[in-house]
Amino acid sequence: MLILVPFIRPAILCLALTALAGCNRSAVVPDSDARVNASEKLAQAELIRQQLDLIPPPSKSRYMAVHALTSWENPYLTVQANMLTLHVTVADANTSDLGVGGILRPVGARRQDLNIRTSDLPGALNAVPRTAWPYGRVVALEEAHDTPAKARPEVRRNMETAMQLLNDLGIVVYEWNESGNPVK
Repeated sequence: MLILVPFIRPAILCLALTALAGCNRSAVVPDSDARVNASEKLAQAELIRQQLDLIPPPSKSRYMAVHALTSWENPYLTVQANMLTLHVTVADANTSDLGVGGILRPVGARRQDLNIRTSDLPGALNAVPRTAWPYGRVVALEEAHDTPAKARPEVRRNMETAMQLLNDLGIVVYEWNESGNPVK
C-alpha cells in the first residue's frame, strides 16, 4: 500500500488535470469558408475599384476652385466617431439653364445624405451615379463639427481609415478643416 505525503497529492492531482485538459484540445484547422469569404471580398473590392476607374480622373483646376462645401458638387464625407455620412448631389436631369438653382429647381432637393459604416464605404461610393462626379474621382472629407474632446481620437482613427479606403479605391481625398477651408 502506497501512502502519499500530503503535499504530493495536490501535485499529482494538478498533473492529472493538466494532462486531461491538454487531451481535450483539438487541432485548429483553417476554415475553408473563411478562405473563400476572404477571396470573395478581395474579388469584390477589385470589381468596385474597376467600376470606379470608369469615372474620369479628378480635374484639379475645377475642385481646387471650390471654397465651401455648400457649393461642392462631388460626393463628400463627414466623418464621425462611429459612422460616416455620405453626401451626394445628384445631377440635374433638366439640361436647360432656365431656373437653375431657383425655387423650381433647388440644389438642396437633389442632395442626399446617407449614414454608413466605414466598412461599407466602397460599396456606397460604387452606388453613386457617374453623373454625380463632375470633378472626377475626388471626394471631400471633413470631420464632424462640434465633436466632443473624448471622441476626437476615435474620429481621427475613422478619418484615417476612410482616407486609406479611398486611396485603395484610387479616389483622391480633398480634406477640409473645421473652418470650412481645404487643408493644403
